[in-house]
Amino acid sequence: MAKTNYELVAEILRIESDAIARVSENLSAQTVDRAIEILGAAKGKVIVTGVGKSGVIAQKIAQTLTSTGTVAVFIHPSDALHGGLGVISDGDVVIALSNSGETDELLAILPALKSRNVPIISIVGNLASTLAVRSDVALDAAVDKEACPLNLAPTASTTVALAIGDALAMTLMSAKGLTAEDFAANHPAGRLGKRLTLTVESLMHPSPNVSPEDGWLTVVRSISRYALGAVNVIGPAGDLVGIITDGDLRRTIERTDPADFGGLTASAMMTAGPICVSPSMLAYDALRLMEDRPSQISVLPVTDDSGKCVGILRLHDVVGSGL
Repeated sequence: MAKTNYELVAEILRIESDAIARVSENLSAQTVDRAIEILGAAKGKVIVTGVGKSGVIAQKIAQTLTSTGTVAVFIHPSDALHGGLGVISDGDVVIALSNSGETDELLAILPALKSRNVPIISIVGNLASTLAVRSDVALDAAVDKEACPLNLAPTASTTVALAIGDALAMTLMSAKGLTAEDFAANHPAGRLGKRLTLTVESLMHPSPNVSPEDGWLTVVRSISRYALGAVNVIGPAGDLVGIITDGDLRRTIERTDPADFGGLTASAMMTAGPICVSPSMLAYDALRLMEDRPSQISVLPVTDDSGKCVGILRLHDVVGSGL
């Protein structure tokens, strides 16, 4: 009976995950340590190279290294043979990818690399191959079989090569002590960049204020005028003493006898000592503060280091920013 599509997909995923597991066991501590030592000591950049599918994986590895604190570029071996070698300088390191270890274009640039005393780290599927033997460090990326039904298309082998490249990049990142701030500097765009750089100050509104003595009608008019869903209750020195949201207003009206409205003040309506954020807080952290709780918060007062109220932050604006 023929396998279902699901069974085929699951089998392929198992083949590739098993291949990564086997490689992690086959790699020796000595070769891994030596590779990290060479990469960590490099005074220049990392050149990542490969042909075909290995070339595509090499490009991804170069991008990952660069984004995590290790300057790297991809060079196709054919381009290197026609002038591209000029980008390789003293202090650089080369990471070469080849499953067979006998890729003609790669082998052709080895003499030029050797003449420049550039260390070569290979990610290779055959430790007896020419590339592996001529490398300063050869990382064993051999797989028992490809995930391809014909055992021909590079699948498990490219997955393993990518995993090794990621592992090298993450180990270097850890060794260099890269921080979230450093990472953000290399990722200013997109959702990831926003989560690491966008602050409350960029999204907050000027503080809509009332005083504790203001009557209920003043509070209602202020909430309507600013249309932010809340007003901050501010003391004489500009310090935050509470917040009144649309919900606070509704609940107060529900529990108050209409005959007592005349003496109703902001201090009786407010939520005292509310959770607040600072202008420098990351907007993503503020979002988590608003959402990760049993009862979601839709607005937050913004206070400076001295406790003075400087604004108000709405959940609507944070979500609308693309976080």
